[in-house]
Amino acid sequence: MSLLKRIKNLLTPSQPAVAEKSILTLSPGDVCEVSLVTYKVTGRTNNRARNAVVLTLQDGVDIRYLAIEERERTTYALYSPIDGRLDSIDEVPTILELDDRSYHMEEQFSGLIAASGKTPYMQGGEQHVWQYQSDDMKLLRVEWQNGRFMLYEGESVLPADVRVLRGG
Repeated sequence: MSLLKRIKNLLTPSQPAVAEKSILTLSPGDVCEVSLVTYKVTGRTNNRARNAVVLTLQDGVDIRYLAIEERERTTYALYSPIDGRLDSIDEVPTILELDDRSYHMEEQFSGLIAASGKTPYMQGGEQHVWQYQSDDMKLLRVEWQNGRFMLYEGESVLPADVRVLRGG
């Protein structure tokens, strides 16, 4: 290598290292694996106040939702949408009975979300969420935004069962 090339390399700033995608920074087009199933991320909602993200995942025709929240430790829950409805945001019960299973409310919160890609709510805004758990550790999530309820049934996922395969 010539002396001029060496000097040029010393004076030219190196390219900054590209930050690797984490599960909290995935966005539509990325690919992840949850419990040995590979999914394409097609949508994302983000509640910055809670440091929480819900990813819309697609595997063929199957659509699932991965809720991720970073608190003292990062928690993961994988949900499937279910049919159902509630009449009013003011009358969400503390105990819900579905298919002979009782779900008890663990947490209720609201906050502003930002949405991108294909999500149940195509725009951001104020969202209310109720999270439930049954005695056999099944999870239920109820979301309300812009006059629309969405219900999801799911289960907790171990952190070791979630990994980023390809970031876009």
